[in-house]
Amino acid sequence: MIKEIAAQQLDTERFIAEKVEEIRGVVGDGMAINALSGGVDSSVVTMLGHRALGDRLKTVFVQNGLMRAGEAEEVTGFFRDLGVPVQVADARDEFFAALKGLTDPEAKREAITQTFYREVFGRMVRESGAKHLLQGTILTDVDETVAGIKRQHNVFEQLGIDPQEAFGYKILEPLIQLRKDGVRKLGETLGLPAGLFERIPFPGPALAARVLGEVTPERVEKIRLATQVVEAKLGGYGAFQYLAILHEDRVTGMRDGRRDFGLQIEVRCWDSLDARTATPTRVPFEVLEQMAQEIVDGVPGVVSVTYNIACKPPSTIEAV
Repeated sequence: MIKEIAAQQLDTERFIAEKVEEIRGVVGDGMAINALSGGVDSSVVTMLGHRALGDRLKTVFVQNGLMRAGEAEEVTGFFRDLGVPVQVADARDEFFAALKGLTDPEAKREAITQTFYREVFGRMVRESGAKHLLQGTILTDVDETVAGIKRQHNVFEQLGIDPQEAFGYKILEPLIQLRKDGVRKLGETLGLPAGLFERIPFPGPALAARVLGEVTPERVEKIRLATQVVEAKLGGYGAFQYLAILHEDRVTGMRDGRRDFGLQIEVRCWDSLDARTATPTRVPFEVLEQMAQEIVDGVPGVVSVTYNIACKPPSTIEAV
């Protein structure tokens, strides 16, 4: 049973000092590898690990082909300014090969998990001699996985999986007692710029979690374009998270006076504190209209844009 530390009770300075010592104690004189995606959780755990280990932490951004436009450049730039070097590992071919032909959501998550932990980081651990992987699993990830809502790619021990046995290295999860609001407080104390610790959540499987059906480079590019529009339009409403989803089914539309059997994008925008519950953000209708028009004009093949108005539960923040 994981003992939760609520954001209201979190003493950030004390927590940081304890986790820094804990990381040093476990890693010893060796080195660790850190998975950085640029999300709030991984950014905070990167700074914790850097404070604990310095040059003995190898931080890696995995370019899996599933990230937002310009993500690798933006994230590595943020951390370069903070004095943390980040290696970019190009694994796009490996991830798309693993996802080829898969349509079941859990099968896709498992393919991403195995490619990430067994292939990409397994190889890096062997090459570097590191015995530990540092990652930003939080309590909500564990809750949703154990409850069977969705398998979060970064949860193992709570499912009876020993990472040392499965992948050949141990996984350290210093944020596992916290939820998103607590992690944000920690990020501010660690000196992260607001552009990092206030970032909206982004799923571990990245844009693959927003493509219903098979994940191909072409389909990811469509959701990448739609995501740019959604994040530009909805960034000023104080929402917890906002995203675009590419549906698998085609729908009937019209273009140039003729039938166009095209694609459908669903937009979700959420008000929430810690992701356990959420309500749709009441975005002005004229903004939704403008956003829909930009998506239809800018994403090839899209003829329909919808806005989700169901709360969590029974809905969930991400679609997959």
